[in-house]
Amino acid sequence: MVTILGRAKINLTLDILGLREDGFHEIATVMQSLALADTLTLTRQEEGITLRVDLPGLETDERNLAHRAAALVRKECGVRGGVHIDITKRIPVAAGLAGGSADAAAALRGMNELYALGLSDDRLCTLGAQLGSDIPFALMGGTVLATGRGEVMQALPDFPATYVVLAKPPVAVSTPWAYRSYDAQPPGFHPDNAAFLEALERGDRMRCAELVCNVLEPVTETAHPVIADYRTRMRAHGALCAMMSGSGPTVFGLFAEERAAAEAAEAFRLETDAAVHLTCTAGKYGE
Repeated sequence: MVTILGRAKINLTLDILGLREDGFHEIATVMQSLALADTLTLTRQEEGITLRVDLPGLETDERNLAHRAAALVRKECGVRGGVHIDITKRIPVAAGLAGGSADAAAALRGMNELYALGLSDDRLCTLGAQLGSDIPFALMGGTVLATGRGEVMQALPDFPATYVVLAKPPVAVSTPWAYRSYDAQPPGFHPDNAAFLEALERGDRMRCAELVCNVLEPVTETAHPVIADYRTRMRAHGALCAMMSGSGPTVFGLFAEERAAAEAAEAFRLETDAAVHLTCTAGKYGE
């Protein structure tokens, strides 16, 4: 039996550079892993893949990314035995926090450990990229500049330890819809990733907070004005910055002090319909 954590992520910056020949978008994004995590427990069984999730309504067959990750390892590595995967969900679903990718990454690492396959991190990332663009980052964690489809990663200095409040409004956002909407009417601004990386190199959290930027935010916010409301509320409660993660709809606030973050989280629970989580930034996998 093996137990692995699959950590959530936020995008501190997200830029779209154009549409690629393969139909994907070329992006440049600074991604940050969080302590908030799903827990996957993998147990050997004689054959096949079975999966249980403690959240009703989630797929437990090959539509589930963790299931597909286990199947890919069995196929690529000639694993004859099976696996049962038990997932305890803490990362909100369809929230822009890469919960599915986190579970897939954990399943890849879990299978590697369960069957003592000896796969390198590079090999795991190559396998993960076959399943989803965020999975290589979810495997590595920490603070990363991701380019290409998101699978080309440059490790960065750790973002200074920071408390994070997540607030997911009760709306659903389709990632393909968000990107199509962006293509139809791209905003007239882009994040200054170079300046962000310079500030990160100095460990200047305040400057980094000033430079957070997500080009998908106005797209999703137009359809769901609650996102703008949540950002305003976060700042009113003392957040260093407040922004939507990924294609949304989750809004995150960065806080220097735990007390302020806890008070903001409690206010969101009392005053809104959001699913709220208080967490913090996390380092690379295994740290």
